[in-house]
Amino acid sequence: MTATGAPAGGWEALREQARDAMTRAYAPYSGFPVGVAAQVDDGRTVTGCNVENASYGLGLCAECGLVSTLQATGGGRLTHFTCVDGKGDILVPCGRCRQLLYEFGGPELLVETPDGVLTLAAMLPQAFGPDHLR
Repeated sequence: MTATGAPAGGWEALREQARDAMTRAYAPYSGFPVGVAAQVDDGRTVTGCNVENASYGLGLCAECGLVSTLQATGGGRLTHFTCVDGKGDILVPCGRCRQLLYEFGGPELLVETPDGVLTLAAMLPQAFGPDHLR
């Protein structure tokens, strides 16, 4: 079941920003560049790309860059998210990245997937989050 609601400008516009971010990825080892873009609850758009490292475990995923940019530019809550691969096709974030997105968007974050738009709650059921630590 897909969720409703589109980001300002539409999903294609958000995906274009992710594609643009993907062109700046540093992926010399995997050859798998990734770009992401998300709309913030105040209307801003933040982006990120993956940055690999010769010590493989130190690479940064695109979502890490995105949430770092989110915090560095004023914080807020993510409302809409998309991710693309090196061809510009929609890519679903891995489990670790879904957990990272949960921290900054919560269960209601809308995520574009190849099967349509889903809430993060549908993609990460029964997620552990900040409320568990209160």
